[in-house]
Amino acid sequence: MALGEFDLIRRYFSRATPSALLGIGDDAALVAPTPGQALVVAADTLVEGHHFFAGTAPEALGWKALAVNLSDMAAMGATPRWFTLCLTLPAAEPDWLAGFAAGLYALAERHQVELIGGDTTGGPLAFSVQILGEVAPGQALRRAGARIGDDVWLSGPTGAAALAVEARYGRLTLAPDDLAYCANRLDRPEPRVELGLALAGLAHAAIDISDGLLADAGHLAACSGVAVHLHTDLLPSLPLPPALANSAAAWRAALGGGDDYELCFTAAPQQRATIERIGEKLGLPLTRIGQIEAGQGVRLLDDAGRPQQVERLGFDHFAGK
Repeated sequence: MALGEFDLIRRYFSRATPSALLGIGDDAALVAPTPGQALVVAADTLVEGHHFFAGTAPEALGWKALAVNLSDMAAMGATPRWFTLCLTLPAAEPDWLAGFAAGLYALAERHQVELIGGDTTGGPLAFSVQILGEVAPGQALRRAGARIGDDVWLSGPTGAAALAVEARYGRLTLAPDDLAYCANRLDRPEPRVELGLALAGLAHAAIDISDGLLADAGHLAACSGVAVHLHTDLLPSLPLPPALANSAAAWRAALGGGDDYELCFTAAPQQRATIERIGEKLGLPLTRIGQIEAGQGVRLLDDAGRPQQVERLGFDHFAGK
């Protein structure tokens, strides 16, 4: 017997939503934001063949569907509260749905965020999540806040997800352990929600690295009306064998690869010790990778301060690479 739409929702996606006034089952959900808090709203769509490979494990897809939205909350310094899910499926396969829901709820429970509604429909595999969070008025992290003289920080190494993509296309060969590490970074990114919350009111600007380090640093620079200077000798290395970590492929991936979902943020030099303590408390390596200067755009500098020429890097859904 075929699984119907409402059976699908009831079996896999209906759970208690104690913080919502009304959750799944009506025409719309009802929520009551915390008094005195500003509401933060973000949405992302993931499409098979564009954002993930056919055959990716459903648990990983459920995890990532929510992770990319939680990363947006992290970049804003917001507390995630509720989310909706729009799921387009070529077929309602119970095993696939059970895996997707398991991955989705594993991350939702970790961050105490509740699924309160959405939609299901038939078609090519794709899913969209809209997430709602809260932040104190005036405390949200934004792209348009970097100040001349700020340090530029990065919450972890970039490039592993892009290396996994290259390997899956057959353009790069990785040893099994290295492939497992890179694939996990691609399929199950860790949104830096706790870091974003710790940086609210401390950092001046922030962005999550979804389109590539240079591209996203460029977005921050443009919104803030400043120049971002990044130093190649300060960029954190991937925990991979030296020959791979220092390769041209890893270098391109670190600068231009997407799907890392680390936070890049700026703060006054006087906050260095505080930020280092935050990193220690969270068990997260926070690395100073540059500074904010007058001007515009992104400049990549070597260890002697000499500008480096780089090709245009970063993902664009319509222009490509």
